[in-house]
Amino acid sequence: MLVVKAYQKFLNVVQQVSGIAPLALRLYLAPVLMQAGYNKLSHFSDTVAWFGNPDLGLGLPMPEVMVTMAAGTEFVGGFLLIIGLGTRLISIPLLATMLVAAFSVHWNNGWLAIADGGSWLANDQVLAAGEKLSAAKAILQDHGNYEWLTSSGNFVILNNGIEFAITYSIMLLALIMIGGGRYTSVDYYLRKGVSKRFPDRSL
Repeated sequence: MLVVKAYQKFLNVVQQVSGIAPLALRLYLAPVLMQAGYNKLSHFSDTVAWFGNPDLGLGLPMPEVMVTMAAGTEFVGGFLLIIGLGTRLISIPLLATMLVAAFSVHWNNGWLAIADGGSWLANDQVLAAGEKLSAAKAILQDHGNYEWLTSSGNFVILNNGIEFAITYSIMLLALIMIGGGRYTSVDYYLRKGVSKRFPDRSL
């Protein structure tokens, strides 16, 4: 019985601070998404060319419109996540954007974002990258100031797999399910205000 009471107290505490988890998800995702949107807008012509090119890019129709929609969704959506306004609704197009990126851009590269030949998820492309990375390091050690070049971190090869896009997708799916969070989002206070004004209605 004591265990049940203790667990109930634990659940009550968790409920009071339950807004921390969605807040953390929102604040993690927001700068990633806003940066992605900003990059598309600041390099609009190049991004449009890549979106529309059927051979070296995505081959999407109406690339100008697609870039504007994707960049706008990411940039504005990221800002809305920061304040927690329309969290569930804005997470839907953001999730769609992430899934399109995962399966149209990153899918052919496998799972890993960074090439790591020691991972059990390594594919042939990742395994081949190890040899290339070793050769690049050897060249830099012989002909460059290797200690200075690596003073900010080790060299890696970007595999550009679906890892990050799918991770962000899962986080956005969670936000669709749990919302902006108790006490930590504009959504919470709007819902609270509506409940007070219209007690027979709920959002």
